[in-house]
Amino acid sequence: MMDRMNMKRIAAEHAAGFIQNGMKVGLGTGSTAYYAIVTIGERVRSGLSIEAVATSQASEQLARELGIPLVPIEQARQLDITIDGADELDDRLRLIKGGGGALLREKMTAYNSKRLIIIADESKRVPRLGGFPLPVEVVTFAKEWTVRSLEALGADVKLRLDSQGDLYSTDNGNYIADCSFGVIDAPDELARELQRIPGVVEHGLFISMADMAVIGCSDGSIQTLTRSS
Repeated sequence: MMDRMNMKRIAAEHAAGFIQNGMKVGLGTGSTAYYAIVTIGERVRSGLSIEAVATSQASEQLARELGIPLVPIEQARQLDITIDGADELDDRLRLIKGGGGALLREKMTAYNSKRLIIIADESKRVPRLGGFPLPVEVVTFAKEWTVRSLEALGADVKLRLDSQGDLYSTDNGNYIADCSFGVIDAPDELARELQRIPGVVEHGLFISMADMAVIGCSDGSIQTLTRSS
């Protein structure tokens, strides 16, 4: 039986096979996306010709170390494909993302991609979203107001801390509010409510954005889910 690390690895290797010569590729962020970037780096060294953009400083640094050609965002225009991870996904390919703190850049990259492929181990597939606290990126100004607005929606809100115990700062200079809603019965409705709150920069609900999920399973097999609409 495979452990989670190897389940992530086989999902990443499978998803990277969809990348073709000449593509512009979005590189995700997080522990699962790491394996995709490593696999893409191996393919580049074997002759794959692509241009890539990264969704975080960490992913950009890794890509440079692996020799993946990077282009500035403003030169990339529309991407052909983005490969990224998720903290949770349901059977309708609705996602919770942002555990790695890059949800704004991840969502912008996904929005500007022709195709978003999510890679995950089997533990990330759930019947209903909400077991993982929903990350919400908020501006630093009057953060207390924003937190109270999030609490008014029924969330238990904790501002994320970094390894030093200070408030975690995103690559964009904002904070992350991790919001525990419990089971989210209506993700689409919650997404709309979050977008109405001044001070919320972006939230980690990805609705109608993922085209496919590639899931690594403990028995070594791969499951694929495709969004129907």
